[in-house]
Formats: sequence, C-alpha cells, structure tokens
Amino acid sequence: MAAHANPPAVTRWESGTRMVTRCGEALSVATDMPRELGGTGDQFTPGWLFRAGVASCAATSITLAAASEGIELTSLEVQVGSHSDARGLLGMSQPDGGTVYAGLFDIELRVNIAADGSTPTALEDLVKGCLSHSPVPCTLATPTPFVLHIDVTPV
Repeated sequence: MAAHANPPAVTRWESGTRMVTRCGEALSVATDMPRELGGTGDQFTPGWLFRAGVASCAATSITLAAASEGIELTSLEVQVGSHSDARGLLGMSQPDGGTVYAGLFDIELRVNIAADGSTPTALEDLVKGCLSHSPVPCTLATPTPFVLHIDVTPV
C-alpha cells in the first residue's frame, strides 16, 4: 500500500511563456519566464519552483524526523541554490559549436537549524539521516529513470 502512483502535475500553455500547472481541480500554480527571456516576470520560473520543491521537501523531512525523535525545533530554514546557463535553455551553442548544457550545473542545499537541548552534532546527524530518505532530494542524488511519451494531436 505504501508504493503508489503520485498525482500527476498537468501543465497547460496559456500564452507566451506562461504555463499553469494543476494538481487535480483545486490546486494550481502559474509559471512564467523573466522579461529577459520573453516572459512577463510576474510569476515563479519553473527552475525556481523546482528549487522550492527541493527546499520544501527537505524542510518537511527534517521537521518530521525531529518530531519522531522528540526534538523541538526552534528554527529551521532551508535554502536551495544552483547555477545554470540560459544559453542552454535557448538552444544556443558554445563559440566553438559545442552544446551548452541546459540543466543545472550544481545544486546546493543549505540548512540552518536550531533546537533547545540538542547538540550541533545531534542536529547535523538528524539532517543527514533524514535527507537520505527525503523524496525530492533523494531523486536528485540517485539516478532516476526518466521516460518520455509523446502524443501528437492531429490538426
């Protein structure tokens, strides 16, 4: 019963570079690109939303692990940073004709945590231990099969 299919994220194009992604009928989030890349700049970018998912999942896992160990957190902040090259997104080439990688060059997860009555070592162990079974960070740290299906709608 624990292994299950997760609800799909269904994204539909609205206009320009604006997309709306839904989870069922009740929840949705809009994304758009910055003005420099042809968007309006008034919504989250897909890349930021990706980093937000990593940060939120890690923070949730830390909170659950702390609660299960009886640790009362007094503060928790998780930051996820990365570096990328917009030329890859645009399909541009290197000056020598080589491909510009479109993915993130790196992902850095930074945890700032405090709890009364816990040692720094205990909190470090808590974070390291629970992140090894935090779904989104684990997906990044372990090769995960990626399957692409394309259905072309006749015009």
